[in-house]
Amino acid sequence: MSEVEFDRLLSAVSAVIAPRIEEAAQPDIDHARFIRPLQAANDNEVAWPLLPFPEGWNGAC
Repeated sequence: MSEVEFDRLLSAVSAVIAPRIEEAAQPDIDHARFIRPLQAANDNEVAWPLLPFPEGWNGAC
C-alpha cells in the first residue's frame, strides 16, 4: 500500500467515524454539568476549633 492510498483510506475512515465520536461525546458533556461536586471523605461539615499553641511554641508555614 502506498502512502497516497494509506492517506485516502485514513481520510475515508476518519470521515465515517468522526460524526459518531462527536455524537457519543455530546451526552457525556451535558450529563457532566448536572453531577454534584464530590465531597471530601473527612468532611463532617463542622468548623474545626482553633487550638492555640502552648506557651512558647511557634508555627510557620
